[in-house]
Amino acid sequence: MKNARKGSLLLLAGWLVLLAGCYRQPADTRAADEAALRARDAEWSQTAGAKDAAGFAAFFADGGVFMPPNGPALTDRAAIEKWAAALTANPGFAVSWTVAQVEVARSGDLGYTRGTYELTLNDAKGKPMTEKGKHVTAWKKQADGSWKVVADIFNADQ
Repeated sequence: MKNARKGSLLLLAGWLVLLAGCYRQPADTRAADEAALRARDAEWSQTAGAKDAAGFAAFFADGGVFMPPNGPALTDRAAIEKWAAALTANPGFAVSWTVAQVEVARSGDLGYTRGTYELTLNDAKGKPMTEKGKHVTAWKKQADGSWKVVADIFNADQ
């Protein structure tokens, strides 16, 4: 009985060693993913600055949430596009943002960007007024390898 138990333990140990030898840690692609995410975020800023409301909304993943200040969270692209179209229709509209930090999970499927923005609109007298603020965006890598926004929030520094 002792020999059978000992033999079973040795067989189990052998299988564990064999399985451990077959396991390979996935390649660490964080540096490449962070560069791709930084470029994707810059592309999104350019799209917004070009007053492309549909293009702005297209950066969101299905089920993504946009949380602009002073309003409800928007959870579908049509609502996000409508919000963006209303904002970009304002006289004097200009927007841009920059990324100060990008981080991607070791798994390579989630990441976030954090940075600052500038939004300019004309006031009631037609004078341009610029708001400065900060933003955080959570991104998820899609099945095709592209990055889409799953959550975005921003607010003014004032």
